Amino acid sequence: MVIYGVIIVLAYLLGSIPSGLIVGKVFYGVDIREHGSGNLGGTNTFRTLGKKAGLIVTIADILKGTVAVSLPLFFSSDMHQLIAGIIAVVGHMYPIFAGFKGGKAVATSGGVLLGYAYPMFMIMFLIFFICLYITKYVSLSSIIAAIVSVIYALIIWDIPLIIVVSLMAAFVIYRHRSNIKRIINKTEPKIKWL
Repeated sequence: MVIYGVIIVLAYLLGSIPSGLIVGKVFYGVDIREHGSGNLGGTNTFRTLGKKAGLIVTIADILKGTVAVSLPLFFSSDMHQLIAGIIAVVGHMYPIFAGFKGGKAVATSGGVLLGYAYPMFMIMFLIFFICLYITKYVSLSSIIAAIVSVIYALIIWDIPLIIVVSLMAAFVIYRHRSNIKRIINKTEPKIKWL
């Protein structure tokens, strides 16, 4: 049980690492929470600091999820990997290191899939970019990829994956509430680099 607690705490702390805040402050002298959407995720980093910073933050946020699902293996624990993954996603959304105001769960959720179900991650990655190319909306592409991930999990009928992916999809949709309203009102900003 002690190992379970250690894994949960480590997974949460991993998820809590505010990549966007660190990259912005250390390398650009900018607090991205004071710019754009005020979000700590990759999308706001792209908009505020540019492609290089956005890519670095997105990769870092993905790796948080991937490393988290590897923790039970590292500690030779029988805890299901996806439990550690979902804890990291919660840490990303509500980071202790950034006043519990974090990202929208997309990249870290993707990292969980990368570490646990690589083929699923590749399919979601492809769907995300196809939707992004067509719509130019990062938020809408994220939501669609999240919904398709649930459908994929149902098709392969992996019960733990169905539960966790459904939770992650719910997180993604919930965290994009304001984006959904802006899409409906046609005020959501579109990307210009694709």
